[in-house]
Amino acid sequence: MHKEILFKEIQETVLAFNFDEITLDRKKILKPLIDFIQYNTDIQQSIRLNFICTHNSRRSHLSQVWAQTAAHYYGIKSVFCYSGGTETTALFPKVAETLESSGFLIKKISDKKNPIYAIKFSPNESPIIGFSKTYDNYFNPQKEFAAIMTCSQADNGCPFIAGAEKRIPITYDDPKAFDNTPHQSQKYKERSLQIATEMFYVFSQIKK
Repeated sequence: MHKEILFKEIQETVLAFNFDEITLDRKKILKPLIDFIQYNTDIQQSIRLNFICTHNSRRSHLSQVWAQTAAHYYGIKSVFCYSGGTETTALFPKVAETLESSGFLIKKISDKKNPIYAIKFSPNESPIIGFSKTYDNYFNPQKEFAAIMTCSQADNGCPFIAGAEKRIPITYDDPKAFDNTPHQSQKYKERSLQIATEMFYVFSQIKK
């Protein structure tokens, strides 16, 4: 399969992924997302993925960024990744720092209480715009999308997502638990790489 260009450091990170490390239980959890993407690929429809967490500050952003990067890498066309929360806070700075350490080029384009980041993964592709917003914000799709619930709190708190064609729980432990500890950087990197490996596995399974 032809692979598209990513920035060199991201490319090196991706080449180190080992999909065999993903447990069978996790692969079962990821299967509905694979099926959703494959179905829409087969019928040549746009694929909209809205990654939803409570605060849209950590896991949902990591999932959005890595999923969009994976779609590009595997050449899966018409994939548009979004993120949102059940409430608005801010993209946590450690998330931006963690992505930067994996090779993403990040520029803060607004420095208000809820900063806006441009997150670039490839020399020729448009950057991802990252900021905290509710899942139903006008910036996000209003219909014909899959709602991917990245935290159990949002999954339990939002039994219904208006406009979603499919609701898919793929939850991750919150690295926030390690904020202000000596393990913070390591734990954010671990969570980022777990999400990255799983999103790349998902898109590696898509047949064009």
